[in-house]
Amino acid sequence: MVNSSAVKEKPGNTPIKKENSMNLENLRDIGIVAHIDAGKTTVSERILYYTGKTYKMGETHEGTAVMDWMQQEQERGITITSAATTCEWKGKTINIIDTPGHVDFTVEVERSLRVLDGGVVVFCAVGGVEPQSETVWRQADKYHIPRIVFINKLDRVGADYKRVLKQIESRMKVSKACPLQIPIGSEDGFKGIIDLVEMNAKIYREQTGTAYETRPIPDELMQEAESMRAAMVEKIAENDDRIMELYLEEEPVPDDLLKNAIRKATVNIHIYPVLMGSALKNKGVQLLLDAVADYMPSPLDIPPVKGKNPHNAEDATRTADPAGPLAALVFKTMTDNYVGRLAFVRVYSGTIEKGSSIFNLNLNKNERVSRILQMHANAREDCDSLKAGEIGALVGPKNTSTGDSLCDKSNPIILERMSFPEPVVAVAIEPANKAEEEKLGEALRKLTSEDPTLQLAIDAESGQSIIKGMGELHLEVIVRRLHDEFNAECRVSPPVVTYRETITKPAKVEERYIKQTGGRGQYAHVVMKFEPLETASGVQFEDQVREGRIPKEFIPSVEEGVREALTSGALGGFEVTDIKAILVDGSFHEVDSSKISFKIAGGKATKKALSAGKPIFLEPIVDLEVRVPSEYLGDVLEDLNARRATVREMSTEQDQIQAIRADAPLAEMFGYATSLRSLTQGRATHSMEPSRFQKVPDQISKNLSG
Repeated sequence: MVNSSAVKEKPGNTPIKKENSMNLENLRDIGIVAHIDAGKTTVSERILYYTGKTYKMGETHEGTAVMDWMQQEQERGITITSAATTCEWKGKTINIIDTPGHVDFTVEVERSLRVLDGGVVVFCAVGGVEPQSETVWRQADKYHIPRIVFINKLDRVGADYKRVLKQIESRMKVSKACPLQIPIGSEDGFKGIIDLVEMNAKIYREQTGTAYETRPIPDELMQEAESMRAAMVEKIAENDDRIMELYLEEEPVPDDLLKNAIRKATVNIHIYPVLMGSALKNKGVQLLLDAVADYMPSPLDIPPVKGKNPHNAEDATRTADPAGPLAALVFKTMTDNYVGRLAFVRVYSGTIEKGSSIFNLNLNKNERVSRILQMHANAREDCDSLKAGEIGALVGPKNTSTGDSLCDKSNPIILERMSFPEPVVAVAIEPANKAEEEKLGEALRKLTSEDPTLQLAIDAESGQSIIKGMGELHLEVIVRRLHDEFNAECRVSPPVVTYRETITKPAKVEERYIKQTGGRGQYAHVVMKFEPLETASGVQFEDQVREGRIPKEFIPSVEEGVREALTSGALGGFEVTDIKAILVDGSFHEVDSSKISFKIAGGKATKKALSAGKPIFLEPIVDLEVRVPSEYLGDVLEDLNARRATVREMSTEQDQIQAIRADAPLAEMFGYATSLRSLTQGRATHSMEPSRFQKVPDQISKNLSG
């Protein structure tokens, strides 16, 4: 099973060899996702313990979690990189990826969900639905991932599962949440769970909750249990004719029939089963494992993976058949100091054998697989093959990158590549001394190849290296990794915002590029229109040239010149976005025209249009959520107003806690955590995630230009 860990090759630490003989019906590929501090890693640690994968429970707050293997993760108490393992439960093999909850590392969630068949979304019973919860939910929607909801931390003061259910429906805009359980007691009195499917109570024997007894439902909870079960059956009956028939006739529904219907509805994303518990107190995790085994899809349950035939651009599909033609997606790469380069893959069809040669369609070349590894946090097992439905790490491919498709050369299919958010924060970085220069450059090259949201650029004026990332924490972690993993000493500047530029009015331009040097010359002529687009539209290019005016082979060169020119805007040299370039006319010379001349003409036309199109700056806006005690509300709102934040929503939660949701410019939010602690004596909490880009106010725009 894959993870992004460093694979340690140590003397005397011989890898375990694992044979692959798995029945695909009994395989579950799932991810555990949530907002930061909802308890994902604690859930994962309990799963490892109960499935016998570990003999001792690791604790995030003690820095002993198996899945948080990196030193920085243990020190900070957060997950930074996705970690994975494989375990067994009631005859099912469960591959689990524990993902980060912090928005700066959302790329790990994105690429994990891209290759998984199901997800467990963890919500805190106190915090409820938080900004990153909504982000991971949208990511799961994007890839059509069946989900189980686990409401965690029911032992905490202020826990309220009903409030969380309402938030899921209102904020996620779904009505599919289907509770299969209700708690017995709350906060310190949380002692068990009522199973609405079997209609019995699971009472935990001791405070640590390592075992439970099945008993009749307490009399005082029977009415609520019957009401909740009726609501559950009604929701499931909407997707099952047989259960609808029994429901309408008020006949009892057999447990096995109900479970089969729940599984079918879950796999088809008609419902999201809701379970609950307290992972820290070991309550509810065994029942969650039961639900993963019973209700999550196997690779045979999900639709065939879709792609394109590169020869004719027609749609193509592959089913989960180990004997079928190979179709696999590389969703992550990393470099390990001992093993070398690792490519993490999900196999959708066919089989990858150790020692075989695989065809990388994106590179149009074969790459050799010298070893295949399945991962358990930062340990690993050698295996002979990866079959359809399985996930693992390949050692050997040297040029394969994230998003590449691996397939049979004679039966090609290109799978949809993953899209990642643009970085919004940058720092200048330089080696501590001349001796560190080469080492730093090599380390940055490796890190940027691993992380699609980390970008390296060179400032044209100063010649400085600039690294761009998803936030302050992201870049802090990168700088620390440079020191710890690569022994590269460096100096960094304070973080700054990466702005964007766009145009606000259409511009039509004409450009002729003519160069005569005595021999063969250069000639290109283009007429282009540039139009502003809606926010988050990116860059679009359209060819409207009448046939014969410009040869088809030159059109991609024009687009290449346009896109290259858009990397530096007319105002401040920032990247240009939300713009459409339309090639409407032009001409060529039979002898002197070339691809390079049309690329240059396209670039020059773009530069003209950017100046003529009334350009403006765009700044990144974050979705901010602050939870603050009522007595500090005024001070917090005043501070947000000073930071140019716009409050969208306010609500009162338990114990006079005010929840504020606002849009705020990222440029004003540096150091906000320290400021908020000072304003509220450390009693307020906040979270934020990148939302969109919007126009910079005129006064601030003048400062950027000046």
